[in-house]
Amino acid sequence: SVPPADLQQTDTYFVVAHFHYVLFGGSVLALFGGAYYWFPKMFGRMLGDGLGKVHFWLTFIGMNLTFFPMHFLGLNGMPRRVYTYPDGLGFELWNRIETIGSLVLGASFLVFIYNIIKSWRTTAPADPWEGATLEWAIPSPPQEFNFPALPSVYSRDPLWEQRRMHGEGPEPKRMSGEGIHLPNPSFWPVVTALGLAVFFVGFLLGVNLWVILAGGGIVALGIFAWAFEPAG
Repeated sequence: SVPPADLQQTDTYFVVAHFHYVLFGGSVLALFGGAYYWFPKMFGRMLGDGLGKVHFWLTFIGMNLTFFPMHFLGLNGMPRRVYTYPDGLGFELWNRIETIGSLVLGASFLVFIYNIIKSWRTTAPADPWEGATLEWAIPSPPQEFNFPALPSVYSRDPLWEQRRMHGEGPEPKRMSGEGIHLPNPSFWPVVTALGLAVFFVGFLLGVNLWVILAGGGIVALGIFAWAFEPAG
């Protein structure tokens, strides 16, 4: 969206940095979190808490050491898809830090693998997290079937409801049977979008102040009218 920056960063390590930083931080960390959460239900074994914390911090530190310096390399002009580069271009320090980070990241995977092997001696209860939903009411790992009979559910959090009846667990949310109230159809979002279009056209016209102010005014009008529109 910023042509000068796009031209500077095209085919540089900035592309590699942005892709991997978002992919690893947004997906791989979430996948590891899901693995720790669902591991006892899938295999009936509990991953170690202490090793899990070591794994997290090694992964977090290794990820940032590996991928964050790539942004600086890209801004400094280092091209991607190269396996070597000449001395004296200022790339040495950041690449050295990335190498250290990749080793830390590799060590974090070894900790995770060791945690899996070590966990095979520790059985997990059916509900180690005090969950609220029905999948935690069956044994870990599950049998070939889920429930011998269809369970009766009276709230959104049936296991919490069951514990509350015995004086344990938080208060579950009751289902009232009423529909969820949604806002009425409104044309003000369209007005707001139109104002945004006018606002940015003002920049495309060589920073036309009057067009920019007009677009900003339409956006403000649309947002306030949308916010204070009566609900039916």
